[in-house]
Amino acid sequence: MKKIFFAALGLATVISSAASANDRYRERPPVVVSSDLAAPWVMQLAGPNGRPVVYPRQAAQPRALYQQQGYQQQPAYQQRQPQAMRRTGIFGNSDVQQVAVRPDRPAKSQIEPQFLPQTVAYDTKEKPGTIVIDTDNRFLYLVGEGGQARRYGVGVGKPGFEWAGEHKVTRKSEWPTWIPPQEMIQREAVKGHYLPARMDGGPENPLGARAMYLGSTLYRIHGTNAPWTIGSAVSSGCIRMRNEDVTDLYERVNIGTRVIVM
Repeated sequence: MKKIFFAALGLATVISSAASANDRYRERPPVVVSSDLAAPWVMQLAGPNGRPVVYPRQAAQPRALYQQQGYQQQPAYQQRQPQAMRRTGIFGNSDVQQVAVRPDRPAKSQIEPQFLPQTVAYDTKEKPGTIVIDTDNRFLYLVGEGGQARRYGVGVGKPGFEWAGEHKVTRKSEWPTWIPPQEMIQREAVKGHYLPARMDGGPENPLGARAMYLGSTLYRIHGTNAPWTIGSAVSSGCIRMRNEDVTDLYERVNIGTRVIVM
């Protein structure tokens, strides 16, 4: 009787152990592989007794500071480009870099108010219609009636190129051609500045919009392509004016007008 009991107990133990073993391996743990593995052998893990393939979740990347502040992230190639290169150029090309002004030498685009045309009181013995040029103060006066004159700001000869005298307007020209004298060409070549033998009239021409030639000299009252130089001593002896000012003066004087340079 005892033998039968122990035999039955042993059989139950074996059955229970087998059931426990089956339960233990009924759901196998998944195979975890790297997310960059996509080889065909991975598919061999499937099947009736296969174990599921689980790709580990990527850790969430921390948001960049500019994203937290509400800025939109830019593509990497734009992040590497300087700001000036990302702006649209004058031709609509985003690769065109804008011309920058050196911060230590900003471009001067305006002249001092006192050099703008205005009518002023002017005590002189010269007749109305006479041009008087005060090179020290950078003013040109067109003498008018009743002790008044129309005053313009001018640029005059730089040190070593000052002069004084009396001449008459012998010729007038609109958008004149510039033919630099040989001595000027040679003088500038020594400095590394190479002047053209001739330049037709136009906005880039140093003589500007109008020119009034003085006697048989090389001097002229003329416009300029550098209006910010008005009020300075920068020329080779000529009297330069803003284009709008020299055009105004040009219409007011005639050939034969007396010009006094002091």
